[in-house]
Amino acid sequence: MTGAPTNATGMGDARFFLRAGPHRASAVAKAAGGTIAAGLEDVTLHGVAPLQSATPRDLSFLDNRRYADALAATQAGAVLVHPELLHRVPLGCIAIVTDAPYLGWARATALFHPAPSVRPGIHPAAVVHPTARIDPAAEIGPLALIGADAEIAAGCRIGPGVVIGDGVVLGEDCRIGAQASLSHALIGKRVYIYPGARIGQEGFGFATGPAGMVSVPQLGRVLIEDDVEVGANTTIDRGSAQDTVIGMGTRIDNLVQIGHNVRIGRFCVIVAQVGISGSTTLEDFVVIGGQAGIAGHLTIGRKARLAAQSGAMADVPAGAEMAGSPAQPARSFFRQVAALKRFVDNRRAPRIATGEPNHIAQQGRETD
Repeated sequence: MTGAPTNATGMGDARFFLRAGPHRASAVAKAAGGTIAAGLEDVTLHGVAPLQSATPRDLSFLDNRRYADALAATQAGAVLVHPELLHRVPLGCIAIVTDAPYLGWARATALFHPAPSVRPGIHPAAVVHPTARIDPAAEIGPLALIGADAEIAAGCRIGPGVVIGDGVVLGEDCRIGAQASLSHALIGKRVYIYPGARIGQEGFGFATGPAGMVSVPQLGRVLIEDDVEVGANTTIDRGSAQDTVIGMGTRIDNLVQIGHNVRIGRFCVIVAQVGISGSTTLEDFVVIGGQAGIAGHLTIGRKARLAAQSGAMADVPAGAEMAGSPAQPARSFFRQVAALKRFVDNRRAPRIATGEPNHIAQQGRETD
């Protein structure tokens, strides 16, 4: 069919993704942090694919027990699997045994599909201020704008249409996606900022006077530590009186709003459409589910977890699991949901059993 993928095997359309290999099973196992049976080290693997579509040339994986039946039926040449599921691997399929199959999958997939190499140089269509300092090993894409006194370290890739404001500093090996903008920001090493993200703009701060609203100058910065990822179209406001800080290793999904003076700890996970109001602190290893909202000036304790669509209006203790709006301990919230469901079901059941009118159903018929 027209436009069909050109790969002979596995995932990763060659029009969009680099391919490497084939690789020996021993090299794949080493990359994945797994072990294989003796005598199978020299088997070659050509790609990666899901269990259901893998061929004898492909590597696959199983991390969720609900797909154990797919493992038993797979045609994959090798599979990353937990020791407890080793007995489900079919004959003829090489088992690469690891306690963390999904982590192994991430590492092995990068072996077959490495990230594109940086192409050092400044595109002729880029605009670079004379005082900007750009390492010769960085790549500056077309129509990028690099401001005065900006610093871009070796290995950085600046995508098309990116705006790097005056004085912004990027550490080594950063990736800035197309049309992202950065101002008032100091960025660490290996930071990935995806297309359309906005980093360092003024925060939402104003005072109310007799004549209306007066904007408060936002005099802080955004500090992003090493190994952070910031999703597409996410916005991170600079601080007002202090800096906005994103801790090392944190992952921020698409369409997240982070207000001024927010301090996010190390290795946090913030899922899409979350809103974090100003001056709130997330301690290390916090997980925030999609569409959750967090009020300002709160502290979310270390390793706390907020379910999707939660609304945090008070401090959350370390290690707590919260749900609902306003957020409360998850067990309590789900007990309330179950109790409400039982109440509604019990209210309706007698009417149906005794033949009394079901007003909800009647209303539905009247509107048909």
